[in-house]
Amino acid sequence: MNSGRPYSNDELSVWKNLKYDIPAGMVVFLVAVPLCLGIALASGAPLSSGIIAGFVGGLLVPLISRSPLGVSGPAAGLAVIVYEAIQQLGFQPFLLAVVFAGLFQIALGYMRAGIIAYYFPSAVITGMLSGIGIIIFLKQIPHAVGYDADWEGDLAFHEPGDETTFSALFDMLNAVHPGAIAIAAVSLAILILWEQPVMKRLRVFQLVQGPLVAVLTGALLNLGFQRFLPNLALTVDHLVQLPLANGFDGLREFFTLPDFSAYSNKAIYTVALTIAIVASLETLLCVEATDKLDPFKRVTPTNRELIAQGLANSVSGLIGGLPVTQVIVRSSTNILAGGRTKASAFIHGLLLLIAALLFPHLLNMIPLATLAAILFVVGYKLAKPELFLKMYRQGWYQFIPFAVTILGLVFTDLLTGVGIGMAVALFFILLEHYKNGLYLHESHEDNRIILRLAEQVTFLNKANLLRTLDRIPPHSEVIIDGSQTRYIDHDVLEIIDNFRAEATAKHIQLTLIGLPIEGSLPAGSYSGLYQSQEKDRHEALTTSV
Repeated sequence: MNSGRPYSNDELSVWKNLKYDIPAGMVVFLVAVPLCLGIALASGAPLSSGIIAGFVGGLLVPLISRSPLGVSGPAAGLAVIVYEAIQQLGFQPFLLAVVFAGLFQIALGYMRAGIIAYYFPSAVITGMLSGIGIIIFLKQIPHAVGYDADWEGDLAFHEPGDETTFSALFDMLNAVHPGAIAIAAVSLAILILWEQPVMKRLRVFQLVQGPLVAVLTGALLNLGFQRFLPNLALTVDHLVQLPLANGFDGLREFFTLPDFSAYSNKAIYTVALTIAIVASLETLLCVEATDKLDPFKRVTPTNRELIAQGLANSVSGLIGGLPVTQVIVRSSTNILAGGRTKASAFIHGLLLLIAALLFPHLLNMIPLATLAAILFVVGYKLAKPELFLKMYRQGWYQFIPFAVTILGLVFTDLLTGVGIGMAVALFFILLEHYKNGLYLHESHEDNRIILRLAEQVTFLNKANLLRTLDRIPPHSEVIIDGSQTRYIDHDVLEIIDNFRAEATAKHIQLTLIGLPIEGSLPAGSYSGLYQSQEKDRHEALTTSV
């Protein structure tokens, strides 16, 4: 973690951090394999298309993007859109839509649409991270006990077969597999052991990542079960299932070209625009979340990120892959595994490519229960109990949007949950703005009520201003000073102008300074007015004496 001092470019260079990035890339690779396959399955696309999107996102995006820790690949949030698009267009015309979606994203990047990322409130981003952590934890419980009905990588509340996140927790009780539970328990024990401070001081624990040991142990345990305890052995359904490419012909079938003749179909462009917008939003949300988790507090240029994602999408579509976005599950796994630079994302993509084409049979020995244990740790770290306490201590205006975002994510999906959180956060921002008196400084000097307006006075200040003016008693002397105001909303000017008529009826002596209202004194006239009135008072007092 950052100790407070700035880090030099040398400290964060790729070559000097390979000892951290290589093991982190391997951990992300292990987590990414079932996620890529699961998202392809949910999208109604060939399993190879998920792997293609995974290694294209891993290899191409880091070369262009400046996101130091973001990891890209197929996203669960696009699964429904992709499924419907494939049903409507067919797979090869859909690939052409992915190519065009990438071009649209590149255009968005050059149009500087990435600025949208900076308008997500911190409470919502923190809530999104915690919500995803809770979802990851809940979704992996069935896999840990051997109930693998739902596809890996699903973050939505509603699951296939009319199940939900919570109903799956009850349904899994009828499909408990003792072998899966044993493997998950041993894997989780290894991961917890690797997290202990005492162990981290030992050289071997620093060199070898706990998740890698857990994966090897899980695979070896299952091989032992197959040989000595067949009743505990896992079936194919409980293991990673990478498609096998048999020879050169099988390798060629792994990739699919888009149907370029479908360019005249208008539906292609509608699908492409939809994918571009949703993928861009998911990417920008992930960028904000990843930067928030980054221990070195680096900031990702969002416009460049959109261009990188767009190029990756076009390449993915050209060779048969699903749409690509930056993905929070992979990115957070990368950070928590100790990744420091873009090299970890590139290594994950390279391993995906090599394993998918050359060694798929080895990956197909990995139990999903072991991967569930790894994701348990990721989920817990994203949603630690002390984080909830920290947000609560920041006050209700921070805690309520944070909590609502979490609930929205758990009971709907990523974009809907964030949208609900944004709406609640916006409500509290408006409420705070309404309550905030900084737009107006009220003082009382020599029986005068002086209302000095700030530099910015917007329509959000209308209610407060009306209430302030309504409290002014009859026969008062009031000065409304707008000499320091650079912007004032027309609605506010209308309220002040209406008050001028009301002041006459209440016998209120009203002076307006520096406001674009007929009869107002020019800016800077208050001191002159005050001195003039003091002079008149002094002369009247002298005459009286």
